[in-house]
Order: sequence, then structure tokens, then C-alpha cells
Amino acid sequence: MMGNTLTQTPQSPKSAADGKTGQSAATSADATAPANQPAQAATANPATEVKTPMAGPARIRKRHQRIMVSFIIVVLAPLAISAWYLYAMAKDQYASYVAFSVRSEDVSSAVDLLGGLTAFGSAGSEDADILYEFIQSRELVGIIDKELDLRTMYSEPYATDPVFAYNNDGTIEDLTKYWGRMVKIFYDSGTGLIELRVHAFKPEDAQNVANSIFQNSSAKINDLSAIARADATRYTREELDRAVERLKEARQAVTEYRSRNQMVDPQAEIGAQTGMMTALQTKLSDALIAYDLLNESAGSTDPRLAQAELRIEVIQQRIREERLKYGISSTGDIDYPTLVGEYERLAVDREFAEQTYLAALAAHDASLIEAQRKSKYLAAYINPTLAERAEYPDRKLLLALIGLFLTFSWAIAALIYYAIKDRR
Repeated sequence: MMGNTLTQTPQSPKSAADGKTGQSAATSADATAPANQPAQAATANPATEVKTPMAGPARIRKRHQRIMVSFIIVVLAPLAISAWYLYAMAKDQYASYVAFSVRSEDVSSAVDLLGGLTAFGSAGSEDADILYEFIQSRELVGIIDKELDLRTMYSEPYATDPVFAYNNDGTIEDLTKYWGRMVKIFYDSGTGLIELRVHAFKPEDAQNVANSIFQNSSAKINDLSAIARADATRYTREELDRAVERLKEARQAVTEYRSRNQMVDPQAEIGAQTGMMTALQTKLSDALIAYDLLNESAGSTDPRLAQAELRIEVIQQRIREERLKYGISSTGDIDYPTLVGEYERLAVDREFAEQTYLAALAAHDASLIEAQRKSKYLAAYINPTLAERAEYPDRKLLLALIGLFLTFSWAIAALIYYAIKDRR
């Protein structure tokens, strides 16, 4: 062992003590270990120190470069192009605001002939629902396009701003879709309030479009109100027409009866005949009394008796003739009872037709009053405004949204790519 050099590291007293303690512990462990494990006991030397190598400095690798390049291509470059387009190419848009609600006139009438007419027509919220759909409809877009030439208005800056402007070669369906981008509608179904924000490239155009929307919406509400009034009064109008026809027929029947029988009122004529019969009976009684007195005072050859008898016979004959008129008319065709019965039937029909006509007329007038009272109209609580500065497009918000979308898309794509690569 002469050729080996033994190097010993100096130790502190505490380390020496620890070493001795460790040696004694190792000795006791070796004493208790089985005889077949001498190698394991020999290698367990607590005095040996194992040192872990330090990590080297971080270096940029190819995959880091690929991530940076992909971030520039996918996120920064499109964001820079979007910023350039928004601030250099996109045209300013002006907004006009208008807000309205559907109102109904509910004023108490001084005379309510029906005493309570069932409510008709749709409620205000339902009318607002109809307007909400109508403002977004192709019908309204076509109407306003004819009035204001929306195609030319919205396609004017298309040469420099094809993203936000309208392509004039589009169809009415394309114009309706673009209308949804330029006209924003905010509707509260609980209160029935509708608010519109109309965009255009000129403030006057935005205000004109807002005015046109309000006017056409008001016309639509008036049409709905007219339909409701027509539905409410249609039944009473039909009843009134039937009552008028019935009254005309009843009066025509009475007129034909009078022309056919040549008498205005059989009852009045019977009354006249009754008065005449009463007068004749009175005269007959007077004549009989005068004859009896003359017969007692004068002789049988007195010529006054003959005159008195002749007078009595003439009065009796007249009474018989008048009584015959109660059974046969002056034309000899129909008897008086039949004439009176027919006239009474016609009179009852005419009276019933008159009462029916009056009731139908009152109901129709009341329905017209109620319909007018329930008429609906469009009330604007914010008239179409004229913008003084451009509010749209909101460039900062759009850039923030674009950047957020691109960053999330890039991050998700990178995670998916490296997850698949690591699995391989």
C-alpha cells in the first residue's frame, strides 16, 4: 500500500463527533445484519457526499422561435391590419335615436248607449310586438328604399370601405340583412317601449331614415287600429242593414195595402162609421118618439103621420146600409174584419221593424263611439335626433375584441398542436 496517497479532509469537532456517532451506528448495524449482506453494509458510508449538477442557462430553442413567429403571424399581423383599416379606411358612421310606444285613447264617452261594450282589438304590448317584427321586415326595407334610395345611401363609400358599406349589386334580401346591421332595435316587452338607433354615413341620412321608420310604423298602427274598428263595428253594421231592410219591407207592405184598398186607415174609417151609426140611431129614436106623439094627437088620416113613417123608413134603410158596410167593403171584394185584421198585422210588423231599427242604430252608434275611444296611435317620447359627431364604428372596442379573439384562437391552436406532438 506504499504507492497510494490518502487525502483526508479536515473536520470540525462537531463533524468528527458526528462521524464517530455514524461509525458506531454503522458498526451496530453491521453487527445485527445477517452474514450474507456484507456488501450492502460496506457501501452504506454516511461520510460520502453526493452533489447534484447545477442547471445551465436558458436558451431559445426552435420551438420557442416557432411559437413567437406563429404569434406574430396569427395575432399581431391581423391586429395591425385591422387597426390600419379601422383608422385609415373605415368611414365614420353617425347615429340617430328615436323612441316611441303604442298608446290608446281611453276617454269616457258622455253617452254610452250600450252600457258596456266588450273590449276589442289587440293590447298595446301585442301591437308593440307587431311593430318590433315590422321594423325588421323586408316590407319596411322596401318601402323606405323607394322613399330614400337606401341602396345609394349605404353604398356610397363602398369603394374605400367595403367592410362597413353596402354592395349596391345586392338583392332585397341582402339589403334587409344589411338593414339589421345599420338599424339597432331595443324593445322592452314588459313596458312596450321601442328604441331605435339608426346608423348612416351622414347625420342627415340617419335622421331621415329614423323619421321614415317612425312615420311608416305610425301608418301601420293606424291600419291595425282601423282593422280593429272595422271588426268591432262589422256585426252592428250588419244588424243595422238587416233592420233597415226589414223596415223598408214593412212600410212597403202598408203602402201597397192602402193603394189596393183605397183607404189610409181602416180603423179610422170604422170609427167614422161607428159615429155615423150612433147618429142614425139617435135620429131614429127621435123619429119614433115624434111619430108616437103625432099618432096620439092626430087622426089616422093626418098627412103628417105618413111623413113621419117615411122618415122612419128612410133612417132605418140608412142604418141597414151602414151595417152592411161592416160586412162588405165598398168594392165588394173583402169584408171589413178581414181588412182590419190584415192592417193590424201589417201595423204590428211595421212597429216591430221600427223598434228593431232604432235598437240596431243605437248599437251601431255606440260601437262607433267605443271604437273611436279605443283607437291606437304611436307616441314618440324621443324624436329622431341629428348627430353632431360620429360615434361608430367603435374602433377601440373592435380592436380589443379582435385582439382577444385572435389571442384565444392562437393559444388554443398552440395548445392543441403541442399536446398532439407530445403524445407522439
